[in-house]
Formats: sequence, C-alpha cells, structure tokens
Amino acid sequence: MFGLFSKKNTAEKEIERLTKRYAQLSEEAMQLQRKGDIKAFALKTQEAEEVMKKIENLRQSGS
Repeated sequence: MFGLFSKKNTAEKEIERLTKRYAQLSEEAMQLQRKGDIKAFALKTQEAEEVMKKIENLRQSGS
C-alpha cells in the first residue's frame, strides 16, 4: 500500500528529466529543419544526441 507513495531513486528521476529534454531538443531540431536552417538543425541534433548518450550511460550504470 505504501509502495504507491515511494520516491523514485535519483537515477530514475535523472533519466526521466533527460528523456523530456531529449524530446524537447528533437522537436526544436525538427522545427529548425522545416524552416531550412540546416546549420542550427545540425547543432540542435548534436545536442540531443549528447543527451541521449547521458541517458544510455545512466541506464547501463543502473543495470
């Protein structure tokens, strides 16, 4: 019963936060691509990929 109110551990919270950030960056990159700003699209995509690497590292260290 009290399991419903348990706190997530720090790694899970960080993964959740980074996942939201990754989705936001990917959306921004897509919008830049649609506008034709390829340089900004490439930079935003690179930033999103770095966030994904952090997510993968956290998942690997957690398992």
